[in-house]
Amino acid sequence: MALQTAPAPSPTSTPVRGEETDSALLRRIRRDPGHSIVTVVVDVVAASAAVAIGSIWADATQDQHPPLWALWLFVPTVVMTFALQQMYRRQLRRNFLDELAPVMTALAVAAVLTLGFIVTFLTQASQTGVTTTKVWICAVVLVTVGRFVRVVIQRNLRVRRGSLAPTLVVGDGPIAHQLIARMKDMPEYGLRPVGILATTPLQVVGDVPVGDPLSPDVPRLGPPRTIKEAIAATEAEEIVVAAEDMDDDQLARVVRAAHRRGIRAWVLPRAHDAVGARARIDHLGGVPLLILPRINPRSWQFAVKHSVDRMAGAVGLLLISPIFLTLMLLVRLSSPGPIFFSQERVGRNGKVFGCLKFRSMRPPTEADKAFELKAGAAPGGVEGVDRRTKVGKIMRSTSMDELPQLINVVRGEMSLVGPRPERPEFVELFDMQIRRYGERHRVKAGVTGWAQVHGLRGQTSIADRAEWDNYYIENWSIALDLKILALTVLTVFHRAE
Repeated sequence: MALQTAPAPSPTSTPVRGEETDSALLRRIRRDPGHSIVTVVVDVVAASAAVAIGSIWADATQDQHPPLWALWLFVPTVVMTFALQQMYRRQLRRNFLDELAPVMTALAVAAVLTLGFIVTFLTQASQTGVTTTKVWICAVVLVTVGRFVRVVIQRNLRVRRGSLAPTLVVGDGPIAHQLIARMKDMPEYGLRPVGILATTPLQVVGDVPVGDPLSPDVPRLGPPRTIKEAIAATEAEEIVVAAEDMDDDQLARVVRAAHRRGIRAWVLPRAHDAVGARARIDHLGGVPLLILPRINPRSWQFAVKHSVDRMAGAVGLLLISPIFLTLMLLVRLSSPGPIFFSQERVGRNGKVFGCLKFRSMRPPTEADKAFELKAGAAPGGVEGVDRRTKVGKIMRSTSMDELPQLINVVRGEMSLVGPRPERPEFVELFDMQIRRYGERHRVKAGVTGWAQVHGLRGQTSIADRAEWDNYYIENWSIALDLKILALTVLTVFHRAE
């Protein structure tokens, strides 16, 4: 069999249509400025309802209040404040928890500006502040609910209705394939890969393509210089540039070609492993420089985090003590053996500690056979013969078996939030096989973590866990910890092994 080059599909003869099931309206909404217009409309409707309800509320409880038309200034002020905070900027994944704090801040600023204008230029009636406060309270509820509904509808359209933007991927390396896999596995990002533009064409042996096991269903449409034809063939709405070997001039030509057709381009940074969410752009003369803030796990911020963890762990144990004691009794009655199960795990800086759990399994018997993990999967979940007790199944499905890890937190061995710890024998193996796996141990292991709230629990991909855990470390903040804790509560309602 001869080795040959796979020909690029002809854009004119075999077009790749990625959105035939979507209406023209949905396609317009997905593009700029469609998504921004929808969000502005939602905010205007919610703020207007807040002014109307707040005014009625004020009429029912007081005699004097500012002119009604003046209160309506609150609506454009809200939109202006949101715009100044870049809250109408398009994002790949719109998360309600991420928007909550900025929305609260912007509404408070809008209320203060509206009150200041009324008091300065119109009236200084004693009830002006009370009326504005009532409008603000209504806005906090209604605008927040409006944005939540928008997020839910957008996620529903993407995940259940398949309303995804056709996306071209420029590049054919490991990172490009990783991004394609993310687009397929996580439709909530709103992207559907419809073609690859790569300098090196796909090789085939006979009629069988080789060297591309990760994205066989994404066609190659030619080299990056054919981007205009590829856009026309696929009706692409987004372009992701992940070609690590592309020179700057070629990259700039691809981005400009996309912009000329009204298409947004997402570009993989050169030092993508070191770029966090707080990276920003500055300029030296006319040359842009990417500033990469440093996260220091030995800083005073992490020392405060660890102190708060231990206090919160102690308070948590006190609050759940009735549940904790009940589970201890049920475990004792379920089968012979200890109440707690301690297993060696690797924590910060490679230090081994005993990770505590409620025992959820009966002791092994001779009839239990050995179990071998499937290739590429992480240990965890039910390994081998299912020896879980009845109460153990309930605890595992609700993650209540991990409540004793609060004792590890109080001891200082773990944190409330951080990468989940792994057994020493697996850590040594994974460190050799998985890219950046060892970097997880820069911080304390956590009872819950960024990977876990994204569904990476049990026997899931080790490489994916390492990716999410390192993201958490490099973008750590108290707000991110609180977000993970909130998401953890939601994951409890999803059954787990």
